Amino acid sequence: MRAVDIRVSNEPEGMARVKACFKKNRKYYVQEALGLAIFMISASFFSGLLFGHRGGLVHFFPASVRQSLLGLLMGGTALFIFYSPLTSPSGSHINPAVTLSFLILGKIGRWDTVFYIIFQCIGGTVAVYLMAALMGENLTAAPLHDVVTVPGKYGQAAAAITEWFIAFLMMGMVLFTTDHPFLKKYTRIFAGILVCIYVIVAGPVSGFGMNPARSFASALPANIWTAFWIYVSMPVAGMLGATELYRFVKGKK
Repeated sequence: MRAVDIRVSNEPEGMARVKACFKKNRKYYVQEALGLAIFMISASFFSGLLFGHRGGLVHFFPASVRQSLLGLLMGGTALFIFYSPLTSPSGSHINPAVTLSFLILGKIGRWDTVFYIIFQCIGGTVAVYLMAALMGENLTAAPLHDVVTVPGKYGQAAAAITEWFIAFLMMGMVLFTTDHPFLKKYTRIFAGILVCIYVIVAGPVSGFGMNPARSFASALPANIWTAFWIYVSMPVAGMLGATELYRFVKGKK
């Protein structure tokens, strides 16, 4: 999860710029789609195994242990995406809120931002439809409903606060560690660890969205849009808040 300099600057504005961006950087757009697709395939498969009504491990472990196992598996999946040569060259944003943050910082062009977000949504959604076809009711029926993100037992307010906080912390970590000469080597490891922790801690409260494209990828196949505004607005607000904090601190220095 990092910024990559892929901007096109030698073309005028308008359709010429759009075509130039797509021609030059389409491989990165595909990598973004593949990255979120891998994440959603993993989330669907392991959630079905651990929490589906026909899950093979449901009766072997208590819910708290299964949630911890899911966290470890999803953290490992995130690390694979961040380091794999199949997905890492694009920066492994796999999240519109991350891409918008880098746009604000001037590290990615406007049209590249648009294409990143479009391909992130496509990759995640196609992956969930594919897993639904393969896994059937174990994924599509209750309690998973295509691993849709909805507020937990503490309600929408708790879910909204949680989604904002985890997004703020994730983006703040990414920006401040990548700006550090020593810590920048470990940014992707820290991100994987946070994904693991978030699944365990935030999952029961908010479903752990932190990613509008990830939430859309489940909401569309499931046709469940409960409190969907939380999963679009709060990750963006949290990450842009962290971006502004980073800019403020950098300005002071």
